[in-house]
Amino acid sequence: MVMQPGEIQIVEQVPPSPVPNVAPAPRPNRIKWVFLGPNGLRALWRLIIFVAVVAGLRFGISRILRFLHLVRPHPPVIDFSARAVLVQDGLAFLCVLLATLIMGAFEKRSLGDYGLPARSAFGRRFFEGIVWGLVAECVTMFTLFLTGNVTFQGYALTGAAAFQYALLWAAAFLMVGLFEEFLFRGYPQFTLTTGIGFWPAAFVLSALFWGVHMSNPGENWVGGVGVALAAIVFCVSLRLTGNLWFAIGMHTAWDWAETCLFGVADSGMPAQGHLLNTTLSGSKWMTGGTVGPEASVVDLIAISAVIGLLFLRFRKPPRLTAPLS
Repeated sequence: MVMQPGEIQIVEQVPPSPVPNVAPAPRPNRIKWVFLGPNGLRALWRLIIFVAVVAGLRFGISRILRFLHLVRPHPPVIDFSARAVLVQDGLAFLCVLLATLIMGAFEKRSLGDYGLPARSAFGRRFFEGIVWGLVAECVTMFTLFLTGNVTFQGYALTGAAAFQYALLWAAAFLMVGLFEEFLFRGYPQFTLTTGIGFWPAAFVLSALFWGVHMSNPGENWVGGVGVALAAIVFCVSLRLTGNLWFAIGMHTAWDWAETCLFGVADSGMPAQGHLLNTTLSGSKWMTGGTVGPEASVVDLIAISAVIGLLFLRFRKPPRLTAPLS
């Protein structure tokens, strides 16, 4: 349109569009972030609760048993006998089992999720682990024998006494295997895996396993290295088999062969009641000295070989419930 002279053009002013009132982003709740993650309560706090429950159960059950005069207070000297180990580690395993069941009830998980499926209890993997443990310890001892570092001087026990002690130590070390494997590679391994991944969790817990065993009387740093490598063996078997039954069988047989069959010191502690009279002589690097064969370089080589052989035996690891990253 063409404006004529003198005309006034009225321009309609459009009011500016209102600026949307955007609420400021809420500040993150740092306290909530410390305790809660994408999957609920963070792994560290769940692990702390688990340890507290285990300690509480251990204290409570021990008090009850002492009140009923079913167990005696801890003696000033460590009693490394089959009956003492059976009672102490059996009680310890019961506490860990109950604590795991309590945590599993809150997390809606079964024992199988934490590496101890009932359907596989004392099955093929368990007995295969027993064979591996016996062979590993026998290879160590016979290597020391062939190199002149071990002599066998007949039987310490025969007949019914030998049979009785063999069964007692087998039951005792079964409790040791159940307790230590489920304590270090059961709920804690599963829970830490959800937070930091399988292998970082395995190394952290193996370091704790080493630290606990270093408190044994007579242990030294070489034996500690052997204990740490053994912990890695059990972690590898968990990763490759999918549960703890192989590790429990191997742990049981390994300790039984060392303590009961050959009668040598375990972490510097000689056993009461063993089958063979075995004498270690020669360099402490070969024999382990007063610590026992677990501080021997031969044992370190044998344990390292077991790790490699496990990867050859179980080429296709199963899928675990916990993340494997």
